[in-house]
Amino acid sequence: MNLPNKLTMARVLMIPVCLVLQGINTETSNFVAAGVFAIAALTDLLDGKIARKRGLVTNLGKFADPMADKLLAVSSMTFLCAQGKLPAWMLVIVLIREFMVSGLRLIAMEQGKVIAAGMLGKIKTNLQFYAVLALLMGNWPFSLIPFPMTTVLMYAMTALTLISGIDYFVKARGVLKG
Repeated sequence: MNLPNKLTMARVLMIPVCLVLQGINTETSNFVAAGVFAIAALTDLLDGKIARKRGLVTNLGKFADPMADKLLAVSSMTFLCAQGKLPAWMLVIVLIREFMVSGLRLIAMEQGKVIAAGMLGKIKTNLQFYAVLALLMGNWPFSLIPFPMTTVLMYAMTALTLISGIDYFVKARGVLKG
């Protein structure tokens, strides 16, 4: 297993640590959870850069990397929803989009095609990560701003989740015709 794939697996292994910390749900544990989450999110940036730079792109990486991203974001969002920090309807939109795009990728794979992550999807993932971090930190570095930045991030994340999902289906409409 190459380094980028090891980083992806490390991201998956950090998920339970983050969730245990979120489950404790104190200010301190949430900040530590945010730190673990941030490190996990950084592995997403690193694994892709290393894979492309060193020519280590693998089929395992193409599959595991986006799955690790989804698991990291959705599992933390689920805890945040259960704690009343994220509206359930936002989580439902994220889940529907992730299942539908994953299904689209499976259909494409059966046809021998690969649907690579698009720019909107990458921005969506990062926005999801930022929203989770802001929620975990209780709006903390934004506490001096006169409105809750977490709310702005949550709505932006939800909107981009919808838009990027639609974008995948528009660009891959040929896959669905088969």
